[in-house]
Amino acid sequence: MNDAPFFGLYPYHVGLTAIGAAVILAYWLPRFVSRHEPAASGLLILLGMAIFAIVPGLPAIPDPRENPYMWEVVAELTVIIALFATGLRIDNLSRMARWGPTIRLLAVAMPLTIIVVALLGYTLAGMTAAGAILLGAVMSPTDPVLAGDVQVGPPLEGGEHPVRFALTTEAALNDGLAFPFVYLGLLVAVEGLSPGSWALEWLARDVAWRIAVGAAMGAAGGWIMGQVLFYVPRKAVLADTASGVVAVAGVLLCYGSTELVEGYGFIAVAVAGITLRRVEADHDFHRQLHDFTESIEHALTAGLLFALGAVMPQLLEGLTLANAAIALVLILVLRPLVGWLSLARSDLGRQDRWVVAFYGVRGVGSIYYLAYAVGHVDFWDVEALWALVGFTILLSTIGHGFTAGIAMTGRKDRAE
Repeated sequence: MNDAPFFGLYPYHVGLTAIGAAVILAYWLPRFVSRHEPAASGLLILLGMAIFAIVPGLPAIPDPRENPYMWEVVAELTVIIALFATGLRIDNLSRMARWGPTIRLLAVAMPLTIIVVALLGYTLAGMTAAGAILLGAVMSPTDPVLAGDVQVGPPLEGGEHPVRFALTTEAALNDGLAFPFVYLGLLVAVEGLSPGSWALEWLARDVAWRIAVGAAMGAAGGWIMGQVLFYVPRKAVLADTASGVVAVAGVLLCYGSTELVEGYGFIAVAVAGITLRRVEADHDFHRQLHDFTESIEHALTAGLLFALGAVMPQLLEGLTLANAAIALVLILVLRPLVGWLSLARSDLGRQDRWVVAFYGVRGVGSIYYLAYAVGHVDFWDVEALWALVGFTILLSTIGHGFTAGIAMTGRKDRAE
């Protein structure tokens, strides 16, 4: 016979109560101080830290340094959904010139960020070469999940300001483009800093093949989803049922199949979203699908950030002054500077260049990449890496999140 009491404070129920309260407070409290919709992401982390510090009986959250797999899976799913939704948002691809700032951010700002952060990690924080390279890769992408407040609006809304367009398209593509450098960190960790033994393989497989396959699979997947949703069968198309579940299943199919053929699934789902958006571009289903995927993304993000707050005190135990300095330099100096330089002589005005340069949000993508890497190879720097990444995300969600609404005022309704 079970001797457990009929009534009791079970950790599971205490946890559900805490998560529910934290999410409501994170979205509700900012409305007392600002009409600019400050992001809830920073508050979710802070509330997670506070609730786990003062509320007894909460279930233990797995430490990502010891059990990264759960963090990898949840973060991966969140990024997949966010990248697809980001691709769906883009209404206007009419002129290639619109992509000029995006190409500069991806081809100039991102590699410079990787190089400088890796050098800082190696020289200032005393990391191994592999750990420093991984740090540069993890810290380089603008996060598609937490950057929603600085991106273009939902499908069919119009008014895609050049600043929002640049940040949206950058976030859509740079997560996948960071992956070759994550693999570079893994190769150096396993085989050492001897390019002669792995450089050609890395360039051929991890750079050329996986990027090309990701883009091709995404274009094909988006086109096929468009046929299934809008054209076949002609008299009873799925888009008329507003069945977002089918489209999200297609996204998972596209991602999984791309990974099976050794392509970058993150690139595939972003390209799939952009491609699908071109099929029956004015159909209301695009807006309904975007809203559906965004709701899933927000729910996953809220839980993940609350959990990050719960483990943040443990992660910050490994934070040194050097690591904290690297995070501050990245958020306040490096990203703004390399972003500004990469956009020199672009079509963006001076003030717009500074806004694009500053809002390189770090977040869920960094969690995924680090969890993926340390789950596959043992890194000597694992505690320092998690401490630095956790602190950087905390800084970014607070600094970027609470200022994005103000910075983006007036950059919503004016299109190019």
